[in-house]
Amino acid sequence: MTTRLTTLPNGFRIVTERMPGLASASLGVWLTAGGRHERAEQNGIAHFLEHMAFKGTKRRSALQIAEEIEDVGGYINAYTSREMTAYYARVLAADVPLALDVISDIVLNPVFDPKEIETERHVILQEIGQALDTPDDIIFDWLQEAAYPEQAMGRTILGPSERVSAFGREDLTGFVGEHYGPDRMILAAAGAVDHDQIVKAAEAVFGGLAPARGAAVQQASWRGGERREVKELEQVHLALGFEGPSVRDRDFHAAQVYTTALGGGMSSRLFQKIREQRGLCYSIYAQAGAYADTGMVTIYAGTSADEIGALSELTIDEMKRAADDMSEAEVARARAQMKAGLLMGLESPSARAERMARHVALWGKVQTVEESAAEIEAVTRQEVLTFAAQMVEGTSSALALYGPVEQAPTHETLRRRLAA
Repeated sequence: MTTRLTTLPNGFRIVTERMPGLASASLGVWLTAGGRHERAEQNGIAHFLEHMAFKGTKRRSALQIAEEIEDVGGYINAYTSREMTAYYARVLAADVPLALDVISDIVLNPVFDPKEIETERHVILQEIGQALDTPDDIIFDWLQEAAYPEQAMGRTILGPSERVSAFGREDLTGFVGEHYGPDRMILAAAGAVDHDQIVKAAEAVFGGLAPARGAAVQQASWRGGERREVKELEQVHLALGFEGPSVRDRDFHAAQVYTTALGGGMSSRLFQKIREQRGLCYSIYAQAGAYADTGMVTIYAGTSADEIGALSELTIDEMKRAADDMSEAEVARARAQMKAGLLMGLESPSARAERMARHVALWGKVQTVEESAAEIEAVTRQEVLTFAAQMVEGTSSALALYGPVEQAPTHETLRRRLAA
């Protein structure tokens, strides 16, 4: 499998990887324009724009967009994250030109019909309502807000309902004009693809685009804090976050190995101690998320109001213990889990395309799978212990709680126990 990268004179990038033996391909356009690129008054517009891309172009109606891909058995979708927006499809090899034509059309030629804007506005408001009714989903938005208050990184991707209710056509076209420039776009394709053919087709469509006006992204500034929402639910949902390394930080892989050993699977410390031995919850896990300039180590659990105190205390105690006696066997197991997850995930052309797009956006090149696996394997027990100690000793934290949380410990109480 060979990765090839071509950059057009206007900055538009095309990255492909041919995967022998596949009869299908995944391809899409990734833009470095997500939630964190919005101003406060724009919060939610990137996600709204993603929805509107499928509501009709100058050449296709909304129904035609869906039918043209599904007529050939393909699949088309999109997503918005804090750092990127993606429009992508998976089709059989013979239909790659069609998929590229449809995707380029929805990215470059949306009509933003006023009637469709109103229809999709209602859909997004329903989506916001659904998120609020999903505690183990919304809790992470609230944790993000507590960690990065009053800044783009802390705002939700969906946006508040009052903003979404007010967006008009000018707001959509304005965000496109600011951020949808060729130098912010990456066309990634993996599977049964021909790099030269895709470059030729992309150059015809994207090669004449002029750069967007651009806007400097707001640097993330971790502050930490607490958000507590009382509601009559069966469980208390807890999300505890600590400032972590960015994806570019030297501690990035150590953080990944640490969280995997701490709470990344059934053999992890948190799962064994809190669920298996004590029976205090059904779900508990840890993960390390990373962005271009910041990151967060997160622990999530759901439990009863009566057990939240004991669960919180045990979680803190396990973090402290991990900084003292995380074993070589635990570190090796975590490395093996991470490498297996990486390699298994990349058996999918969709995962390959997304990985390539993210790498090009971050570093301007694609790291080989072998290089990524080697970086994971190089993490030592001492590096994990050092990182675990940083979590205990000097890292700011954030806390989000949702449900019957009147008796749940405060952010400061947990910080004091961690420091004791």
